[in-house]
Amino acid sequence: MPEGDTIFRAARALHRALAGKVVTRFESVYPALTRVAEDHPIVGRTVESVAARGKHLLMMFSGDLLLHTHMRMNGSWHLYPAGARWQRSARDMRVLVATADAVAVGFNVPIAELLTPGQLARHEELRALGPDLLDPSCDSGDVLRRMRAHEREAVGDVLLNQRVAAGIGNVLKSETLFLARLHPFTPIDRLADADLERLIDIAREQLAKSAMSPRGRNTTRSMNPDAKLWVYGREGKPCRRCGATIRAKKTGLDARLTYWCPDCQRGSW
Repeated sequence: MPEGDTIFRAARALHRALAGKVVTRFESVYPALTRVAEDHPIVGRTVESVAARGKHLLMMFSGDLLLHTHMRMNGSWHLYPAGARWQRSARDMRVLVATADAVAVGFNVPIAELLTPGQLARHEELRALGPDLLDPSCDSGDVLRRMRAHEREAVGDVLLNQRVAAGIGNVLKSETLFLARLHPFTPIDRLADADLERLIDIAREQLAKSAMSPRGRNTTRSMNPDAKLWVYGREGKPCRRCGATIRAKKTGLDARLTYWCPDCQRGSW
């Protein structure tokens, strides 16, 4: 699943290419989205901005209308010069926004909807989001309070909860916990405020570095392209820090894998 850093980079690229430009073509395979676009035509409107909110992408058009998309597990936005050949099959296109010189294609995007500002303000999922960890105005104290509302839950599960803080996904969850030297299955109530505050700071730092880096995620800061991550995807391999064998376990409702080093991240749970 694309995480907050990936969506941030996508929104930034789309904004640079589309903002201030008039939409010349709009398509979608979703009947509900197409019906709204027929009643409120997108062609002829100007793209005012493209922004990320956690793992959600918001494309604002003139005339108080915006396109909200969420990638879930497999969705992605691609950007092409007008007339360029796509890197993905047209069968995977779910939504398309084009200007005179650029084409933005949402491939396998499972959620796409047109909203007015009023509908955005009332949007149940977006309203429920916790502070965006990539937002410079993110209130870390608010994140801490939201974490404390889940005292009996494992810290790894709480870190993934978008109602606690928006942006962290499965990769950065494991990497952030490693950098904080916290065992992923430690209940929140066994951690001091100082532990959680440090975890929040590391999560914000890692998201920001990844979002701003043209090379993407590199939590180890290694120049070796094969050694960018500390633990994620490395089950059975030696820890890059201590040599212990990296472990992995499926957790949560989605049975997503969590990776950790049993020596660097000691804890009782």
